[in-house]
Amino acid sequence: MEPVSTAITYYENYTPVGDVSVLGLCLVLLVLMKVAYNVHTKNYRILQAMIGSLMVTTISSMMYHILLNSLGEVAPIWIYLTRGLTHFGYLLILFLYVRYVMFPLQLDEREGKVYVMIAHAGLVFFTLYDVIGTVTKLGYYITADGEIHEGFIYLFVVSYFYFFVLIAWLLLVYRGRIIRQLLYGIMGTFLISITMMGIQGSHRQMSFTSVCFLFPILTLFYMIHSNPYNIEIGSVNVDAFEDMITYANRRHEERYLMCLYMPGFEGTGKHYPPEIQQLVRAFAHEFFKGAVLFQISNGRMALVITTKKNPDYIEGGRRMLENFYEAYKKFQLDYKIVYLPTEERISAKHDYIRFLQFVESKMEINSVMIAGEQEFADFHRMNYVLSQLDDIKKTGNLNDPRIEVFCQPVLNIATGKYDTAEALMRMRLPETGMVFPDVFIPIAEEYNFIHMLSLIILFKTCLHIKKMLARGYHVQRISVNFSVGELREPSFCDDIKRIIKDVGIPNDKIAIEITESQNESEFRFVKERINELRKDGIKFYLDDFGTGYSNFERIMELPFDIIKFDRSLVIACGEDEKSEKMVSHLAGMFAALDYSLLYEGVETEEDEKKCIRMCAKYLQGYKYSKPVPIEELTDWFEKEAV
Repeated sequence: MEPVSTAITYYENYTPVGDVSVLGLCLVLLVLMKVAYNVHTKNYRILQAMIGSLMVTTISSMMYHILLNSLGEVAPIWIYLTRGLTHFGYLLILFLYVRYVMFPLQLDEREGKVYVMIAHAGLVFFTLYDVIGTVTKLGYYITADGEIHEGFIYLFVVSYFYFFVLIAWLLLVYRGRIIRQLLYGIMGTFLISITMMGIQGSHRQMSFTSVCFLFPILTLFYMIHSNPYNIEIGSVNVDAFEDMITYANRRHEERYLMCLYMPGFEGTGKHYPPEIQQLVRAFAHEFFKGAVLFQISNGRMALVITTKKNPDYIEGGRRMLENFYEAYKKFQLDYKIVYLPTEERISAKHDYIRFLQFVESKMEINSVMIAGEQEFADFHRMNYVLSQLDDIKKTGNLNDPRIEVFCQPVLNIATGKYDTAEALMRMRLPETGMVFPDVFIPIAEEYNFIHMLSLIILFKTCLHIKKMLARGYHVQRISVNFSVGELREPSFCDDIKRIIKDVGIPNDKIAIEITESQNESEFRFVKERINELRKDGIKFYLDDFGTGYSNFERIMELPFDIIKFDRSLVIACGEDEKSEKMVSHLAGMFAALDYSLLYEGVETEEDEKKCIRMCAKYLQGYKYSKPVPIEELTDWFEKEAV
């Protein structure tokens, strides 16, 4: 193609106002990205690189046009360099944009490999074409007498269109993976940029090219990386909290966290009163340098301190706590405060929120905890238990060796013998050994692993009953505990019946213990499940009667066979005559209605006598036996008479 001589070209219509404006806006964006504590992901760094590239490009663009105005006074090499840097900068921004959009499109390395290669090819081709054109004088060059030859004047338009088509293709092919608003935002701003460059070209202008490159960058910043502060209390959000900790951990920078939990605001959507808002804002900046306040949830905040900037952070924390106590006298809002240093294993797994919840669950209301090695160790132990529970559920082995059955024998008052027992759950893990129910059952219930554990206990109990029956032992029944929530499982009854049938024991050798429901919908499920299973001969115990909530109307509606009086009622009987009369009358009422009564927690001879006076048919407690491995039940049970 013949070179086009353009001694009078676009540069004569250039004004630096566009480049200067873009340079200022880029600086503003970088400042905002710095102070807003955005998530420092790979695409965040690509966005920063785009903004930095645009800044360098606008500076080189201004230098190029300044040097053109001094044509003849400066060596052409400087003009070539600034022009080449400007064009390469624009191409690099488009290349980075291609790399960026792969993240919201969720393209992995394998899927995006072809598109990255196409973008690389475009960047290299158009850059080399421009350079070779100048060297061979087939493209842009300046003659010895100062005449400018543009060569293929549409090179930049073609390169821009190449990358735009690639970006548009990516967005349209994978549009199902991206939110529609972001798709419209990116495509819309590119179309606006193209239109603006077309208008600029028709007026033989080059002043606003950098502005057209800024628009698509602004779309990404606004729609993905904007992270406004909560102006009420001066905090930023939970995503920024997790990222700051991860970023600090990656750079081996120590942080210290001061966390405030106000349960009265958690999950309510209520706003803090203006006086508290003012107090929180003051706390965030008054005692520490560069501290950042994060709102983890509606009722939980965390102040993150860089210890390097605050070597006296312990003293600062003490003074802040003193001020907090003064404020508490006025507002009287319940709280829990946790102080803790960052810990590498928790930082790496983004586990601080769960760690805070774990620590808070063990704290009294209106208390302060300085978390240390013991709390971290307990938390890691809890996580280990959780991972094992998850594996137990995924494995689905009803004979899983990690779950063991212990039993507590129950004395039958009528016969004076042990022919029933309660099956209890224990967990034995490779790293920790024995784990007791008060540790793993709350975790299992919270994460929905409890039903699998209950089925394992039921299966192993049935197996052992079968062995005892085969050896001639008299087993009236053994009870297994199930939580009320498990009865909501659609397969609950089928699970129970299938296990008993597969093992091959009579249905009446198994009883199910459940606690009373406090929820109307749960009560309906409980009633339906009890009625269905009792038809097959399975008995039901109402466990822990006398603790927490008790609704006699509902209890009477449920066809329980045995009512288990909690140890607290046994203790209450020994405290005064009034309590004993009350428990006696309750026991008498249940006995008159043909419920059998079982008293738990019997520890002394006196306990035993009182319970027998109060209509007891069964007694259970340390007076007779502590829980023992189910294999040892034969030490208490007797063989059938021949």
